[in-house]
Amino acid sequence: MIDHVARIDGLPNPGVGHAVTRPRGEYPKVVPWSAERVHAVRAELGERYQLTVNLGAGCGLRQGEVFGLCVDQVNFADRVVRIIRQVKIVRSRLVFGPPKHGKTREVPVPDNIARAIRAHTEQFPPLAVTLPWEHPEGELVTARLLMWTREGAALNRNYFNHFLWKPALRQAGVPEPKRAEGFHALRHFYASVLLDAGESIKALAEYLGHADPGFTLRTYTHFMPASSERTRRAVDSVFQLVEPTHAEGPEPALEDEDSGPPPTA
Repeated sequence: MIDHVARIDGLPNPGVGHAVTRPRGEYPKVVPWSAERVHAVRAELGERYQLTVNLGAGCGLRQGEVFGLCVDQVNFADRVVRIIRQVKIVRSRLVFGPPKHGKTREVPVPDNIARAIRAHTEQFPPLAVTLPWEHPEGELVTARLLMWTREGAALNRNYFNHFLWKPALRQAGVPEPKRAEGFHALRHFYASVLLDAGESIKALAEYLGHADPGFTLRTYTHFMPASSERTRRAVDSVFQLVEPTHAEGPEPALEDEDSGPPPTA
């Protein structure tokens, strides 16, 4: 019996095989939050947790990366933060682990975010928290976390999302909270701000910790401002049109090469 799926007219079907993947459907368009919404949600979180919004919307950090951020990772002199760990849940236990895809990175720290970090550490000094690495039986690792609970523990995303984030959304007037209004919305906001300012997809992918810049482009291409007017300005700046200057009096007539010399009287 001929396998009509795997073979066509007795020949292998090039559309079937482990190396061939189905094309993905069109990516749903992300709708970024407004700056007003970002500030409103931040205000409703309360002082202890407001810095999570600064780091998510101002540096593009993932939620687990915010929870695992150590004060020693912030270089105030060079104005960068090095992302090397996250807090995640494995078998119902909190553990430290590397960032998603194992991709460590450096992200610029804007001055306002640096000030917010300093203010937060003055009010809530970093706390040494010990967790296993990667899995509950992993090697114990201690980090001086910027974000920690009133009980002196690392933040648990389930608790944070249910008891802190969603109530803050409701109090800030966000319509019925859905997945699109999760903490990840702050990364979308960050991406929209950078692309609107003219940052490149390659740089944005690096700052967000994406393994593939193509994913960044597919997700955020509609954030990129229309380039036609920018192109006009760029070309005009090179080809500055200078009006020619002419001496007074009529311009001499151009002779036709094929007309020959003027007739004699």
